[in-house]
Amino acid sequence: MLELYLGGARSGKSALAERRIRESASHVQRVYIATATAGDEEMTARIAHHQRQRRDDGWQTIEAPEELAAAIRSHAGTDIAILVDCLTLWLSNWLMKDDLSHWHTARDAFYQVLRQADGHIVLVSNEVGQGIVPLGSLSRQFVDESGRLHQDLAAMADRVVLVTAGLEQVLKG
Repeated sequence: MLELYLGGARSGKSALAERRIRESASHVQRVYIATATAGDEEMTARIAHHQRQRRDDGWQTIEAPEELAAAIRSHAGTDIAILVDCLTLWLSNWLMKDDLSHWHTARDAFYQVLRQADGHIVLVSNEVGQGIVPLGSLSRQFVDESGRLHQDLAAMADRVVLVTAGLEQVLKG
């Protein structure tokens, strides 16, 4: 089963996605694939807080800031539930490399793995396409690529959830 949780920053999407795995896949191994990189002190503190707060109860943590497809491929299985948090951070990591062709290759490999993977996979991502069009080219590229990514994943997913203020709105499934 493939699920996609979308929402704004601090909307509660990660907590709800984690709860979904705990409730629907309590009898299986849980794998948390984190995509964040600690580029500064503030992000380092956020990552440490997130690790302490949410993953102390039986999650195996895998750090995959770029090679997300490989991480899913090596950990997916019928008795495993995977939570990927967060796709927009993963996208940012690739866009900062300033070579869109590498991003497209990584994205396509990710899609292929998702189509083939067994088990329960829950993806978390920031919905950023509901605001104004950004002024900078990198920001516009980020909004464009994340919008395409979300549309593609929503089409593939069995269940899509939009989270606002900690409340789920099931869009599909």
